Amino acid sequence: MKFKIDENLPVEFAEILQAAGYDAVTVVDEKLKGESDADLVKVCQREERILVTLDLDFSNLQTYPPQEYAGFIVFRVHRQDKPHLIEVFRRTISLLDREQISHKLWIVEETRVRIRGGDN
Repeated sequence: MKFKIDENLPVEFAEILQAAGYDAVTVVDEKLKGESDADLVKVCQREERILVTLDLDFSNLQTYPPQEYAGFIVFRVHRQDKPHLIEVFRRTISLLDREQISHKLWIVEETRVRIRGGDN
């Protein structure tokens, strides 16, 4: 699986994914910082990368139907400080082996992950 970490998340997300054996890059590394959502999602679509973001716009199923994209992981957490985000992300990583992410929308909260798309 391939991932793109949005500029609104810690770059450590990419490092965590890479350490787990996944292909992960950041928006900042690819000089896409400040790009519009529409442009960013086109790049993800072309590269077949799952976008990991805090941007709740990507959780809109009408605007971004997950079946048309590699997938989305959208964080919807109460605290957005770096240590908390990393802690929640580390817990989420373990689900990648058990739950389908391809062409799905994962909405990650502190205590649960909601999965949308396809037949959900």
